[in-house]
Amino acid sequence: MRANSDCFALIMQKSVSAAFNMTECWYRRVISPPEAEEHMERLDGFDRDILDIIQRNCQLTAETIAEKVGLSTSAVQRRLKRLREDGIIKAEVAVVDRKATGTPMVFIAGLEIERDNYDALAKFRLWAEKQDHIQQVYYVTGAVDLITIITARDVEHYDDIAALIMKENPQIRRMHTNVVLKDVKLGLLVPLSAGDDPSR
Repeated sequence: MRANSDCFALIMQKSVSAAFNMTECWYRRVISPPEAEEHMERLDGFDRDILDIIQRNCQLTAETIAEKVGLSTSAVQRRLKRLREDGIIKAEVAVVDRKATGTPMVFIAGLEIERDNYDALAKFRLWAEKQDHIQQVYYVTGAVDLITIITARDVEHYDDIAALIMKENPQIRRMHTNVVLKDVKLGLLVPLSAGDDPSR
């Protein structure tokens, strides 16, 4: 993660360790908000087991989940309700075969933006949220600033999407595109382990 201007000033004025502390604070505020850490602290072994199960199949009934984790049905229902209300379960969606829908191709595009321009990042994020063909966006270290996962019908369709991205977001200086030749693994499962949880 690139340090902001204040961090560079601290490097000159104080010490590298002080700059690191400021960078860590910025990271926690923007990337990993405190409430996310609080949620993780509240998850016990049963919560983790339930989350692991519904990540693999969110259509299972509370009764089935209860049998798997060793709780009553009502206890599972209460936990699911809390996990949804707390935003730990963010969505329960259907995974669609994109080839069957006419958008079989995937492109991984790296975007270069104005360095350390967090307003530009925020504007692009808001814009990208409205673009269904842009499936995922990551703020990364390295040669590019953002990595985007884009689905399209074909190369020509992707060219149109890329042109729109550049037109609507002048803060983007350059795009680097990789074409996905074959899906090796797809998934968003978050690994959870309750084996060493003291509450169990």
